[in-house]
Amino acid sequence: MSRAWKNRQQKDPFVQQARTDGYRARAAYKLRELADRDRLFDGVQRVVDLGAAPGSWSQVAREAVGGHGRVIALDVLEMAPVEGVTFLQGDFREDEVLAALEEALGGERVDLVLSDMAPNLSGIGPSDQARSVHLAELALAFARDWLDRSGRCVVKVFQGAGFDDLLAEFRQTFRTVKVRKPEASRAGSREVYLVGIGLR
Repeated sequence: MSRAWKNRQQKDPFVQQARTDGYRARAAYKLRELADRDRLFDGVQRVVDLGAAPGSWSQVAREAVGGHGRVIALDVLEMAPVEGVTFLQGDFREDEVLAALEEALGGERVDLVLSDMAPNLSGIGPSDQARSVHLAELALAFARDWLDRSGRCVVKVFQGAGFDDLLAEFRQTFRTVKVRKPEASRAGSREVYLVGIGLR
């Protein structure tokens, strides 16, 4: 880790707040802001969190749905247990892993699909961008298959090649679509979140 990165982390108010509040990452505040703005958790009982590690979004989701709701998290990386969250480790792009996720759902529809998935960055801009959009498309495809008609979907994507096509797909899929840049998202980052509400 570079000294510049460490210095930025130490000065970052969201990093400091995450430590105080017991969240595993500053990303928790991105989801909290999105949830407040778009009432993402209203009436929600079943949540799927794709690309969940280290678990801050699962923590927020668990708080929001309470003891009566269910959160299923998935990531290719290991994730320390979050109380009340079912975690599956594996690559979402593999049929076997997707089948395990669908089995965990037990045939029940989902109220909210979350995806903070991002590729391991290679430093080759066009390649990284293409992989980011591909992961977002996979999350959208899962949402199409498993969301309840009134369900919601939040997907991270980086602005660049393929973004406009993905946004068009969202608009074809959901009745309401928002493009959000939460305050906790670093100003220099090209990441935005697509929020879809209510299947068409």
